[in-house]
Amino acid sequence: MDTKIYIADDEQHIRDMERIFLENEGYIVEDFPDGEKLLERCRIELPELVVLDVMMPGMSGLEICSLLRQNSAVPILMVSAKDSPIDRVTGLTIGSDDYLVKPFLPLELVARVKALLRRAAFRNASELDTAEQAIEMGNLRMVRGQRLLRIGGESCQVTPMEFEFLYYLLSRPEAVSKEELLHQVWGYRDIPMDIRVTDDLVKRLRKKLNQAGSTVQIETVWGFGYRLKETETGRMGSR
Repeated sequence: MDTKIYIADDEQHIRDMERIFLENEGYIVEDFPDGEKLLERCRIELPELVVLDVMMPGMSGLEICSLLRQNSAVPILMVSAKDSPIDRVTGLTIGSDDYLVKPFLPLELVARVKALLRRAAFRNASELDTAEQAIEMGNLRMVRGQRLLRIGGESCQVTPMEFEFLYYLLSRPEAVSKEELLHQVWGYRDIPMDIRVTDDLVKRLRKKLNQAGSTVQIETVWGFGYRLKETETGRMGSR
């Protein structure tokens, strides 16, 4: 099957560069000067992946990402000239799968795209194998194929990346290293790894679990990674 990628960026030379390098990898690329046009195209046909610039005239890339996430789990790569922690966290919180800072090497863009597509393919294959299989710990229950997370019987809303991260930890009894999480959950293999992406996600997910009254919390294994731990109150905090 042909892999289709949509790009939205108000800078023509950026779109041209991204399109050329992605097309050289065999992808079918459609590019748009703003997010609204990309959104209109997505309503007709969803691609396998979306690349969104954050700062565009009209609706920002963050707004477009949020709208796409209402009805789709399509992988989204945010591209931005901003590299502050709050900008990166905002992009990941609203549902993007990765965050690439300008200026970047075209080969890094290609590597990030390949990683996201590998992860999406692995997730889809896993969902076919375990469509109704549920895993549980404490009052937390996850069903992979349905993308369902329940805490104490109530649905808990998380982003696709947060779901994958939590499911990976829940399916493993032992502690998991940050490097393994970056490889297996984010799909980073042949590109430099920034462990801050795991730290940012864990902070957000801990808050959601606490607010939902989860008896399962994410425990930091200092100098290594994370594991899930069942507690009596589900209110460990974010230590």
